[in-house]
Amino acid sequence: MSLSRREFLQMLAMGAAAGLIFEDGLNGRKAYASSKKPVDLYDVAPFGNVTLLHMTDSHAQLMPTYFREPNINIGVGAAHGKPPHLVGEALLTHFNIAPGSIKAHAFTYLEFEEAARRYGKIGGYAHLATLVKNLRASRPDRTLFLDGGDTWQGSATALWTKGQDMVDAQKLLGVDIATGHWEFTYGAERVKEIVDKDMKGQIEFLAQNVYDATWGELIFKPYVIRELNKVPVAIIGQAFPYTPIANPRHFVPDWTFGINDDHMQKMVDEVRSKGAQVVAVLSHNGMDVDLKMARRVRGIDVILGGHTHDAVPAPSLVKNAGGKTLVINSGSNSKYLAVLDLDVRNGKVADYRFKMLPVFANLLPPDQEMATYIEKVRAPFADKLGEKLAVTEGLLYRRGNFNGTFDQLIIDALLKVQGADIAFSPGFRWGTTLLPGDPITMENLMDQTAITYATATANHLTGQQIKVILEDIADNLYHTDPYYQQGGDMVRVGGLEYTLDVAEKHGKRIQNMVVRGKPLDPGKKYKVAGWASVQPIEPGKPVWDIVAEYLRSKKSVRIDRPYTPRLKGVSGNPGIAV
Repeated sequence: MSLSRREFLQMLAMGAAAGLIFEDGLNGRKAYASSKKPVDLYDVAPFGNVTLLHMTDSHAQLMPTYFREPNINIGVGAAHGKPPHLVGEALLTHFNIAPGSIKAHAFTYLEFEEAARRYGKIGGYAHLATLVKNLRASRPDRTLFLDGGDTWQGSATALWTKGQDMVDAQKLLGVDIATGHWEFTYGAERVKEIVDKDMKGQIEFLAQNVYDATWGELIFKPYVIRELNKVPVAIIGQAFPYTPIANPRHFVPDWTFGINDDHMQKMVDEVRSKGAQVVAVLSHNGMDVDLKMARRVRGIDVILGGHTHDAVPAPSLVKNAGGKTLVINSGSNSKYLAVLDLDVRNGKVADYRFKMLPVFANLLPPDQEMATYIEKVRAPFADKLGEKLAVTEGLLYRRGNFNGTFDQLIIDALLKVQGADIAFSPGFRWGTTLLPGDPITMENLMDQTAITYATATANHLTGQQIKVILEDIADNLYHTDPYYQQGGDMVRVGGLEYTLDVAEKHGKRIQNMVVRGKPLDPGKKYKVAGWASVQPIEPGKPVWDIVAEYLRSKKSVRIDRPYTPRLKGVSGNPGIAV
């Protein structure tokens, strides 16, 4: 059953109790007054004649969660001070968002704990489904729903079902078109099985930049053209171009990846020649790469992007030789749904309206069909998911260029259990947030670690090798040319302190390295614990077992401030707030 727009808003108003937002907490339900009816968030009147809905990087989060946005997301070179490299008050000012509002909570880390308790959890596919269904009902025969990838990975149930729980959820949600990145870490055979069998006839998986390494043939369809409201709309897929570098190559040994601007231009020209009046790219490049691609490739109307998890409230408008291109990035963790309405006249896009809708679970009643599915798919794993490992006394989160408190917890566990001098943990941007007083369950731990190559390692590396590793990762993050960036954040470290100068060049950024009060010795070997090696290694104890062992012994943990290196070259940068 679908509702009219009026009925939908009336339903939301009743659920929000005329401006009151409810929170389910340890002490029952509490109500908080809101300065503005929060249901106004979802009052999106149709505009034009074509609609693209976009979500990305849900990382297998079927259930509502908390997710803290970063307080450090530094931009360098041309990206300095521009979206997506704005945090906190700088972001609010740039996008004219009122401090203390529900939108301020959705898009920034500011007063996170207080606001999270006030507004409740975000995302969850049952609540997202309600929003999607009602937006489509208000825009019949003119809507495509695009999923930008990183959907099948990021939770225990996704790992244990090899992504099947998420594939079936995508189909039930009504996704039309998808691309990928972490999907490929299940291996080429599994990806092709899903695309060719499970998705066949319902979801198109597109990638114009993934080829057979031997014959140079495309592995997936590069694009589709769909007619919406009598308007031919082309969607071109762009998978993550650095998959075999950022993730283990042995998962996709016979496939090649790349940005492939030239082929993208060829695909744009091809779909235009076939009559496409709208050309959209469904991208997993990362926003900085999308912005550069928008400058280099002409004829694209909009790039709907993901990978870097940037929740950007409004599009960036990029000029190029062919005109202008909108660049949109839609956050992560099923926390947002982007709504792009296009007015297509005389064979081209004449105007547009855009909304980035935060998905607040307390404001959107769950879709019963999706809720029933989620309950069923989680049921076989309920006991394992619900095991209580410890309680957190402080806020546990991941997102940020250099560290998060949950990453610090993983580092502390690796140092203690592995008996290491130094510990490294990857700078992943996925992973949910826990509030002070929350239990840390096995499900919460898996939200931070559920990958197909999670073996914990302990190696002996020289001080020089350690510096080279840090320099290479810093260059990936702070190279001024976006095409040399691979997304993600700086590796998290423990047992080691250092200075990072973001304004320096490769080889000179990492400075003043100290281990336990002594300068790092380039020739000395140190025991370094880690996990998620991209090199082929013998399977061993996964990192979640290491951290679970540590948590069971601690029973409660408190991490108030994660380690951040001393930073240079960031004075006045609106991408940092500490």
